[in-house]
Amino acid sequence: MIGLAQELDRARSALFSLDAGGTRADWIRIGMAAKAAGMAEDDFIDWSAQASNFGGERETRTVWRSFRAGGGITAGTLFHAALDAGWNEADASVCRAPRRSAFQTRFAEPERTMRETLDPRWLAYWHSLGPVRDVGRAYLEARRCVVPPADGDLRFDAMARHPGGYAGPALVALVTDAVSRTPISLHRTWVNAEGSKAPVEPPRLLLGGHRKAGGVIRLWPDEAVTSGLGIAEGIETALSLAHGHSPVWACIDAGNLARFLVQDGIESLTIATDNDIAGTTAANDCAELWAMANRDVTLVEVLDGA
Repeated sequence: MIGLAQELDRARSALFSLDAGGTRADWIRIGMAAKAAGMAEDDFIDWSAQASNFGGERETRTVWRSFRAGGGITAGTLFHAALDAGWNEADASVCRAPRRSAFQTRFAEPERTMRETLDPRWLAYWHSLGPVRDVGRAYLEARRCVVPPADGDLRFDAMARHPGGYAGPALVALVTDAVSRTPISLHRTWVNAEGSKAPVEPPRLLLGGHRKAGGVIRLWPDEAVTSGLGIAEGIETALSLAHGHSPVWACIDAGNLARFLVQDGIESLTIATDNDIAGTTAANDCAELWAMANRDVTLVEVLDGA
């Protein structure tokens, strides 16, 4: 009979055979399976940190703690995915996870300091760009998204350079603090005209070394927000929501959506829910926060967008 320690090592080996930098849905599915297999939160963080699109330890912990059993996702889901990726049982004898002792976990180095405001050079770059047009506009229309107004915070670069060396069309969004409106980062999405992402990994990137927490993408300007606002995690989900509810902002991820603070002047909030556990939990947390402040809140499902 396989002991608990051996079974955990087997699960750990399977987890670390998988690519952590895939889609958000795959990342969440594998994380749920890892939790079902009895793995620790730190294992999930160590695995996730290998990805170039790693969202940070704080966000990863939040998502892990939102996982609940169910949905047909079990430890078997993890092993099945690993076997499909080429893992075999012999690999279980070698644990590839960077293990942390109790001492290391307790006295771990804090996350690196993030810039609180956007580097002026990146801000100047964003100001140099024009509104969404050409390939960027075609991409949004192919995805059945509403093209936002020119005075919103989404712009277009015909030849944006990816860290991997690729250069091509990209949507470039200014991320601002939801409350103070201070620019804090940029969010870039490399796109093709027919509605697909460009062939780069990852196709969506935030700036490294810049704060994301508390940020939003104001797809419509503040002046357009009179009494009601629609929000979603991603840009495309928000712009799909805009067919029925506008103005809209994007919160970037589930962590920011869950902690979207109540703001003066906004009496009603429409929240687009992503079809995954982390997204649904975040939307419910946000709705509860705003309802407690006596604001009207509506949760809606948006089928299109990403």
